[in-house]
Amino acid sequence: MITIMSASYISIFDADSATDLHLTEGAPLFHAGDPVTQIALVRAGAVHLLRRTATGATVILQAARPGDVVAEASAYSPAYHCGAEAARASRVTLLPVKRFRAALAADPALAVSWAAHLARSVQSARMRAEIRTLRTVAERLDAWLGEGHALPEKGHWQDIAAELGVTREALYRELARRRADH
Repeated sequence: MITIMSASYISIFDADSATDLHLTEGAPLFHAGDPVTQIALVRAGAVHLLRRTATGATVILQAARPGDVVAEASAYSPAYHCGAEAARASRVTLLPVKRFRAALAADPALAVSWAAHLARSVQSARMRAEIRTLRTVAERLDAWLGEGHALPEKGHWQDIAAELGVTREALYRELARRRADH
């Protein structure tokens, strides 16, 4: 029952007003400051919601995978507070944000499904924040893996480093240490 409810808001993206967009790896979906006119559902690939710090570091705030809405809270904001780009070749479905909000307003079950999704997103964000407070790379990686994540193929390990808030080199050293211990 919960699985059915949690996925029902995705049906909004099947509307006639939705369009598909194909992104190459590294291509922007939107930039910080852009007006929010559409909401995006990842259909294939992965899209990262990114924030650049004052020191130039990149922080991955969301790693959206197929079935995920990118920057969910932006559905209620006039402008994006972060940027988003394709982590690899991706396909997203874009829906005018006004159409998305109208669909939620017209169907209480969809609105409840969306609210439940937003609650899970807040919980996930809090877990990511908690992981970043851990002192060592090993502790952060263990916590991240403990949340059910799996290491991606080798060419995407830097994405995990950004998600954990550590340097690529520190993550690579930790992974090498773990391989040596086995």
